[in-house]
Amino acid sequence: MERKKAFNLYSTYLKKHFGGRVHKISIDAGFGCPNRRGGRDAHGCIFCDPSGSGSVGIEHGEPIAIQVERAKGLMRRKYRARWFIAYFQPFSNTFAPVPRLRDCYDQALAIEDVVGLAVGTRPDCVPEPVMDLLGEYHQKTDLWLELGLQSIHDRSLDYLQRGHDYACFLDAYQRAKQRDLRICAHVILGLPGESHADILATADELARLKVDGVKLHLLHVLNGTPLGELYKQGQVPMLEMGEYVELVVDFIERLPPETLIHRLTGDGPRDILLAPIWSMNKWEVLNAIDAELERRGSKQGEKYQEKQQNKTEGG
Repeated sequence: MERKKAFNLYSTYLKKHFGGRVHKISIDAGFGCPNRRGGRDAHGCIFCDPSGSGSVGIEHGEPIAIQVERAKGLMRRKYRARWFIAYFQPFSNTFAPVPRLRDCYDQALAIEDVVGLAVGTRPDCVPEPVMDLLGEYHQKTDLWLELGLQSIHDRSLDYLQRGHDYACFLDAYQRAKQRDLRICAHVILGLPGESHADILATADELARLKVDGVKLHLLHVLNGTPLGELYKQGQVPMLEMGEYVELVVDFIERLPPETLIHRLTGDGPRDILLAPIWSMNKWEVLNAIDAELERRGSKQGEKYQEKQQNKTEGG
């Protein structure tokens, strides 16, 4: 049974927009990453595992059509999904010449019941020809450009070895908006060295931008990553579940009510997850977020609207 929320869920948008259940299918199209010296084997961001961050369950190396068709069958059985969004997820899915990108995106859209695209990439990997290409797809399908921000604070981006600064994200965001693209910004909560105020500053900046969507990630540590080695040395403090829940609620209270929430938490592959172990209980975390919103009598946009009202009253 779908839960009623005090926030604006992306999944609800999809159901209303298409008139039925829509699920995302993660695809590995074989792209590399400019932060991994252009390939896939070198280390890039310190949190990213060798197979590409967030690539759980993806059939690496299989043709796009096979990946999608197998996932369709599973999601129809498990979720009664009717339509699908092709989500180009691991690595940087704009890191290729435009003809190759066009071919990959077209392959996905040609599959029956695929009604949209989500393209995950980095803000330093969307040159003008790629932006123009994405603008074309925006005109003919349900397109989301998912940009990894993680934090607005450059010291945090340096710690993560992201290879770009916040100004780079802002430039990519503004160029995307010139083409009316919808942007989902990825943010990590619980980064070492970030205070509560630092995290809320990221929320306030996304609110200022009126970003279309937000995907929140809990900082989790995977074996085989540079972050994993730092964790083993005792250099990476982790949030407790209650701390994370409060941060999430504080964060979404500051977002505009119309911003779509794509994700509120996440975990890594269980076989390589080092910490926090509580992140594996995803539904427990989500239920705790619901409960905290109810306890506060709050909802998405609560603090944002208060701020807007104060600005109006202040002249």
